[in-house]
Amino acid sequence: MSTSRPARPAPLAALALTLGATLGACGDLHAPDSRTGAAPSASGASSPSAPSAPSAPSASPYVEPGAGDGAPHHNENNAYRREGDMAPAHEKDARREADRIRPVLKRLWEEREWDPAAVRDALLRLGYEEERVTKGGKRLGGTLTVTGMLARWKDDGYVTPEGTRVALRVHDDACVSAFVQKSNFEVRTNGPYPETGCFEPPYGH
Repeated sequence: MSTSRPARPAPLAALALTLGATLGACGDLHAPDSRTGAAPSASGASSPSAPSAPSAPSASPYVEPGAGDGAPHHNENNAYRREGDMAPAHEKDARREADRIRPVLKRLWEEREWDPAAVRDALLRLGYEEERVTKGGKRLGGTLTVTGMLARWKDDGYVTPEGTRVALRVHDDACVSAFVQKSNFEVRTNGPYPETGCFEPPYGH
């Protein structure tokens, strides 16, 4: 007669099932959401959804769209430096006048003549008339403005470099602006600026 004890599979099976359920549930628990403070919850399998991409940090409310890495209110602070739009036909006219002015300034630069008097005389020979403006800013006629360079801060004070700035108003919405100085010269077309007309305004407004 055998004296071995009868096996008790039922309690061992129950223990295994309980342990398996506990371990399985641990994989579905989520830590509290640090952004919302939501409590942990078990994920359900009945309505799977694609994992959401991590959200990018929101932009500062003080940086304007399109300002890039610029300072807050970059666009607003630099509105005075934005040139106006030119009508296509007027832009074409401005390019034609720029092509007349460029060789004159190139010759003056090569001859080391960049003072305002010499530049003005050379451009007036092209048939332009100097622009006349009242103290209140009302234009009385003419299209050409020739002036010295803007003063710049250097070392301990402002200095005015040698050279000349040129502006030609081709149409109300189209200009030629240029400069000639010891180091180089440039001629380009542009729309007018809100406060300075055909001349590009300086930085540090």
